Amino acid sequence: MKKVELLAPAGDQECLDSAIKFGADAVYLAGTEFGMRTASRNFSCDELSAAVKKAHESGVRVHVTCNTLPRNNEIDRLPDFLSAAQDCGVDAFIIADLGVMNLAAKYAPKVQRHVSTQAGVVNYRTALAFYETGASRVVLARELSLDEIADIRAKIPSELEIETFIHGSMCVSFSGRCLISNYLTGRDANRGDCAQPCRWKYHLYEENREGQYFPVEETDRGTFLYNSRDLCMIEHIPELMKAGIDSFKIEGRAKSSYYVSVVTNAYRHAIDEYYKNGGEKPLSPWIREELEKVSHREYSTGFFFGSEPGQSTENGGYIRNYEVVAICEEYKDKTAYLSQRNRFFSGDKLDVLPPSGEPFEIMVDYMQNEKGEQIDVAPHATQRVIMPSNVEIPAGSVLRKERNS
Repeated sequence: MKKVELLAPAGDQECLDSAIKFGADAVYLAGTEFGMRTASRNFSCDELSAAVKKAHESGVRVHVTCNTLPRNNEIDRLPDFLSAAQDCGVDAFIIADLGVMNLAAKYAPKVQRHVSTQAGVVNYRTALAFYETGASRVVLARELSLDEIADIRAKIPSELEIETFIHGSMCVSFSGRCLISNYLTGRDANRGDCAQPCRWKYHLYEENREGQYFPVEETDRGTFLYNSRDLCMIEHIPELMKAGIDSFKIEGRAKSSYYVSVVTNAYRHAIDEYYKNGGEKPLSPWIREELEKVSHREYSTGFFFGSEPGQSTENGGYIRNYEVVAICEEYKDKTAYLSQRNRFFSGDKLDVLPPSGEPFEIMVDYMQNEKGEQIDVAPHATQRVIMPSNVEIPAGSVLRKERNS
């Protein structure tokens, strides 16, 4: 059986490291131009070359997003960008624009061409048309049901792969084609600079009552008419597999390395469980619980099963139940050497996410600083904390604390 690919986001070097460490088969990232996330740090040419080398050493593929809609004054810079990316050894481009597809075929012929979800592929004829132009994969529009995806799979060549988003933020507009940000702030979502005005509160004005606004309320906190829920398909791996999807994609190139670690780890274990038991056993509860430990909006299954409500009308913010307090740099002689991220105290109960295996809990009974002095609190960012522990905390583990605990 051909195994499905788990594709994780890498907005910067730290996220790349997390994706590799926690089990991604491939990562998608951007150079300094032509990617749809200007908020991410992204990768210079030298950084991209180093990133590809590191990923390939771990057997991880690298897909470069080249999915903006370039204007005339940008298009002449594309040949050099594409050629340089090929020289770096990238495995694929993710492309939304037909002209960019043609340029990639000419200037980077060794690099696979994947059609971005921005292209809005919703039927097999369009998928076939892209295949005939040299695409090896289509990232389907997020608005499709599993039945529609299965129908497309049945009507296209087996060589043409299908990729779909299975987790992360959703856009209120079709395939992310939105102009609200451009109109309200001058920041173009189709060029990677969305200000996310769909998450804002909105009120109603009446033309004869100047200066007064009238909230169109569903709760006492306001109305969020356009605020999409987050996608979460962790409990539906068997259905995704049955539909014939080749690559499961996690949204989040603007998210933190912690988000990448937790979500990649959860889907890695969910996929591995599927291959182990053929989908005959329910998902281990801890895997689903992990996704409550990252910052997220209300979850939904998007369009996969039809008409589930997709908007979160109570607020435009995130649910944040946990925070990262430290990263384990080394464990030896029953002692963990930690790098602090947020303040934590002696007596705290911490939740540990190791690079492999299930999460577990520990109590902070005793801590020292680098001078060997006992401390009751770790208050300084990146402070080195020495903590005895009879339970092994593998290097690279993420230590987190439940909020208000």
